[in-house]
Amino acid sequence: MALTEDLDIFLEDFGVTCTSGATTAQGILDMPSQVISDGMVLTTDFTLTARATAFGALVRGSSITVDGLTYTVRETMLIDDGNFVQLGIQRT
Repeated sequence: MALTEDLDIFLEDFGVTCTSGATTAQGILDMPSQVISDGMVLTTDFTLTARATAFGALVRGSSITVDGLTYTVRETMLIDDGNFVQLGIQRT
């Protein structure tokens, strides 16, 4: 069943400004997860949820600026009914 709610209102309430290329839209940045080995942090991964129409075409290696910080896309996955995309991103 497709969502009928206004997704922009949801993103405006909880989102931050995201820019990739000429596209600027709101996205929700989730808390990072860390991969730790032998007491050292190897990577810190973040998750960004945004409208698929804005950032659904990003591929691994793409650059995106989230709330003024630059990240590299690690993976792109459409979620739910395809209106949202979840990006696995890493600070660069």
